[in-house]
Amino acid sequence: MTNKPSKKKFTVEENETIDDCLARMSKEGYFPVRRTEQPIFKEELNGKQVEPVPCGRVIVFEGKLL
Repeated sequence: MTNKPSKKKFTVEENETIDDCLARMSKEGYFPVRRTEQPIFKEELNGKQVEPVPCGRVIVFEGKLL
């Protein structure tokens, strides 16, 4: 018998919808308790200054065992 951790983080993959990620969580026996989004930036040269420009985001769900 293996013990699953009581909490686990699930990241929405690049070619996956949020619903797909939630279905994957449910299949593993977890339900979502928190959603966080982290921005992804790239640096662009604007004149002589380098400025961070948002280019995407990473969505992470924290799940608890059912």
